[in-house]
Amino acid sequence: MNRLPPEDPRAARTRARLRAALFEECAERPLGEVGVASLVRRAGVGRATFYVHYDGLEALAVDACADVVREGVEALHSWTGRPDPVHAPSALVEFFTSLAPHTDLYRALLAPGGGGPLGKLLHLDLRAYSLRERERAGAADAPLVATAVAATFAGVLADWLHGLLPGSPREISDQVWQLLVALHASR
Repeated sequence: MNRLPPEDPRAARTRARLRAALFEECAERPLGEVGVASLVRRAGVGRATFYVHYDGLEALAVDACADVVREGVEALHSWTGRPDPVHAPSALVEFFTSLAPHTDLYRALLAPGGGGPLGKLLHLDLRAYSLRERERAGAADAPLVATAVAATFAGVLADWLHGLLPGSPREISDQVWQLLVALHASR
């Protein structure tokens, strides 16, 4: 079995401090206005240490926001039994609601239509998860549906964050859920 070596606790703490500092900086100004100097000062680490861990601010931002990607993927798959075709699972509504504190940061990393560095990560993670599920169910169309699910969710999420789709977290959750249920039901 191929296992990754355990992460150095010091490196994990440093990255956690840098991620927290980024969220604090982005609460005060847009990501495009955040500088490495102010970020490392806030995190209490040296500039060289920053570059040991990240190639730049975008890499840090994507790492800091990766949890939201994982939460979105998990929220989409939080139901058990037969899914309600109309109403999204509460975890999906909670996911959309939880985005509010860092909306500007997510918008900077997730372009309309679902592109951008965070959109790419979301698409890859969600496609992989959906593909595993479809293959486990023996679906012949597993790759096609997995791609469609990932593209649909990433696109709807991005467009909603950018104000291109109206609706409350509950409304957008139910709407995207209905689309995804229909994709999974297609043959």
